[in-house]
Amino acid sequence: MGVSTQASFGLAILCCILVFSGLQMYKNQLGSTRLMTLIAGYMASWLFIFMLTAVSNLENIMFGKGFQARVIPEVVLCMILACSAAGMVHRVSVTVCLLCSLVGLYYINKMGQSSTAALAPSAVSSKKKKEKLTN
Repeated sequence: MGVSTQASFGLAILCCILVFSGLQMYKNQLGSTRLMTLIAGYMASWLFIFMLTAVSNLENIMFGKGFQARVIPEVVLCMILACSAAGMVHRVSVTVCLLCSLVGLYYINKMGQSSTAALAPSAVSSKKKKEKLTN
């Protein structure tokens, strides 16, 4: 069972702060070698995932449960912020962050579609039952 929207928002904000502060505290070490530069980009992609989760949860709290994050304002803003955080470490980290974030976004979208597809048949079957009862 998952946590509530408010708790998920709080956890996502906390994770954003921890990942960003980790990137900044270990900036010199993360930018020193090729492997560490790649790790910094991967960490920044997690920053993107946590920011997108926080923004989406905040919108659900403010505008209601049916509100979904869209590509243009929410995803692009989170991507720009995460790539900026990666750019503070190293230029190559921005590219790795962008690529890993796009892969993560694909799987988040895939999970969201599968969860709504699982809910759809029950709604259709209850509609058919109501039609049969009225006839």
